[in-house]
Amino acid sequence: PATYDMTVQRRSDHAIQLIFKDSNNDAINLTGFTVASQVYDESRSTLYASFSVTYTNRSAGTVDIALTDTQTATFTPNVLKYDVLLTNPSGLKEYYLEGNIFVSEGYTA
Repeated sequence: PATYDMTVQRRSDHAIQLIFKDSNNDAINLTGFTVASQVYDESRSTLYASFSVTYTNRSAGTVDIALTDTQTATFTPNVLKYDVLLTNPSGLKEYYLEGNIFVSEGYTA
């Protein structure tokens, strides 16, 4: 999988748009596919959140994944891990993206 690290401020909403592409850099038609993404501690012993997934444009391979301010309020370690799993219509699962979430403290309430 590709690697993408991000910084998320605790108690804030956070969203990113993903465009899935094949090895020829062509968009993958996501019709019939499912996308899942979760946030864990490094040992994978605590699930902190599951990203919500919005299929923005399936034929163009575009989805938005997002966390709410309520979810990020629980991000107590300074570094968490996440990944993005793509499941095709036949049930084949492939990790497309993974990385670190660096947690920054938000001070304004």
